[in-house]
Amino acid sequence: MTTISVPRAERPELRIIAVVARKELRDAIRSKWFWLWAGAFGGLAALIANIALPGSQVAEFGNFGRTAASLVSLVQVIIPLMGLTLGAQSLAGQRESGALRFLLSHPVSRSEAFWGTYLGLAGALLATAAAGFGAAGLITGLQGSGADAGSFVRIAALSWVLAVTMLGIGMLISTFTNRAGAALGTAVFVWLTFAFLGDIGLMGTSIATDMPVSALFFAALANPVEAFRLASLTAFSGSLDILGPAGTYAVDRLGEQLDTILLATTVVWAAVPAGLAAVRFNRSKDF
Repeated sequence: MTTISVPRAERPELRIIAVVARKELRDAIRSKWFWLWAGAFGGLAALIANIALPGSQVAEFGNFGRTAASLVSLVQVIIPLMGLTLGAQSLAGQRESGALRFLLSHPVSRSEAFWGTYLGLAGALLATAAAGFGAAGLITGLQGSGADAGSFVRIAALSWVLAVTMLGIGMLISTFTNRAGAALGTAVFVWLTFAFLGDIGLMGTSIATDMPVSALFFAALANPVEAFRLASLTAFSGSLDILGPAGTYAVDRLGEQLDTILLATTVVWAAVPAGLAAVRFNRSKDF
């Protein structure tokens, strides 16, 4: 019986991926930009928790609602920019410095190099999110706000999912550019686009174009930042009625399936850009 062996390079090994991931994680932690992002997010999260907790019994949100809503707003601004910039500079920066060519000259396949880089940077983003929400959670606990720990953890987890979503988009950008500077500029433009197409942009567009309520809701799901916000709101408010007609439409039409749909949307957003970036990187002749 004849067996056909597949070259090792076509079968990514978890051991090699783990080695590359550890290297990327160490490099990220040594970077001054990592500590700048981590410090800014952690400091602002702690400040928000300290300021928002007094009088946080808000009718629309319930206990801890003001703090949670403020943290969600903070995440919408900082986490996408952080994930996009880290991802955009990853592959393009390594190619520009020659580090990628050196890595691929070893018995490391393209898939192993890509997923190792991705997982290492995802670990760095996890550390940053944990630092920010850990600081906010510590202050919340010390001040005895009676916050729902489950909702808090869910928002923190969704924040990391948003971070890896933006990391995947950033790495996809990185596969189309030759220099880290160009990739970084594109990433900032994409961040501004997501921000513009966020809550205020959607509301303005719906008013100007008389967009149906159903279209407004699904347009929000087409934006990963807005999908994160919707999924987070259900964590501490229990529904989307506070969003007005679009939220009421979602609750009435989707009912108990709403939460599942929102969570599934965030997972899809996290998986698709990373998958596309991996395919592009493996097929590209420029790397």
